[in-house]
Amino acid sequence: MSTALQSSMTDRVDTDSAVAWKGKLQHSKPRLLLLLNDDAYFRVHRLQHARAARNAGMEVLVCTRADDDGKWIKDEGFTYLPIPFVKEGRQPLQELLGVFKLAKLYRQEKPDIVHHLCMKPILYGSSAARLAGIPAVVNTFTGLGFVFMKNGWRSRVLRAALVPSLRWAFGHPNCRAVFENSADRERLIYAKIVRRERTLIISGTGVDIGKFMPMAEEEETPIVVLACRMLWDKGVADFVEAARLLKKQNVAVRCVLVGMPDPGSPTSSAEERLLSWQQERVVEWWGYREDMPRILRSAQVVVLPSFYEGLTTILLEACASARPVVTTAIPGCQAVVRDGENGFLVPVKDPGALARAIKVLLENPALRTRMGTRGREIVVREFSLGRVTKQVITVYRELLDNVCSV
Repeated sequence: MSTALQSSMTDRVDTDSAVAWKGKLQHSKPRLLLLLNDDAYFRVHRLQHARAARNAGMEVLVCTRADDDGKWIKDEGFTYLPIPFVKEGRQPLQELLGVFKLAKLYRQEKPDIVHHLCMKPILYGSSAARLAGIPAVVNTFTGLGFVFMKNGWRSRVLRAALVPSLRWAFGHPNCRAVFENSADRERLIYAKIVRRERTLIISGTGVDIGKFMPMAEEEETPIVVLACRMLWDKGVADFVEAARLLKKQNVAVRCVLVGMPDPGSPTSSAEERLLSWQQERVVEWWGYREDMPRILRSAQVVVLPSFYEGLTTILLEACASARPVVTTAIPGCQAVVRDGENGFLVPVKDPGALARAIKVLLENPALRTRMGTRGREIVVREFSLGRVTKQVITVYRELLDNVCSV
């Protein structure tokens, strides 16, 4: 049996046996509501977890934004609920109204457990859950965002305004705060926003190691890929500058950006800037792509010069595809990339160091192979979809057991 097939088999999720729930649940089946910013994130990162929850005997409701009125979500057998607030909202009264609308939705749907994913759903959903008396809450932090990670005056003012309300919102007696790295967890514990005993670390959303698999490199001009939302905080401009340095050194390479701007983020790169870089022929911009396994197999090196991360999926997918990675020495990236083993760690905002690390890998095929093999081993052992999904379902079961035992 091949190593790849063995790895895929060990990644299966044993959640097919439904639990016989009893006690004070409001429905014949536990009702799980997932709150997310958009359906694209749900499809890519949480669909398998939702399927596993259903297989474990739960009714799944998905509250998000979808262009097709949630048709594909309904076709999956889940209940679709339009999200009652705007991701890009900036007006305080409108934002407060969004919380009350969400609390009203929670009272109408009566979920036994809600799972908030990403920062705005966490901020709104935690308050709404307490107002609506939801029995169990999970908040998954995929990163802390500019409010917690930056030290400018605007961030400091927002933190000072948010912290008291966050302490109340996150003070639910039957909740768990899930982090992707220990640094983010310690930051919120230190600020007394969450209590340590109600926190845990789950490393990302898991990688389908049967979908992202090693393949031989293609014999053509090497490709270096940065795949992410096109944000300054992801290091997009640093990657472009590194590409310029490599071009000046006559290094044969195609530097590729994959992803779209995010108008809802204050650090989004303008589409005009991306097009100008492409016209300059320093990078190629491929826009949004759904065929990420194919993109990663076409690359010799994958980079992510981010300023801060929770635990980013693209690094895990690259390692699962046996591709070496160059990323920044920050907690979320260090959890995946071990410097010199499966890639290189470089300082934040240092295009020169980024270019040097890329060049070393491009000039050493044997090193790329060794690092790629090691990266695959790390993902299979620590970050597979099966492993992470089991951890998520365990959290649901523990919180629902608490509800039933009251």
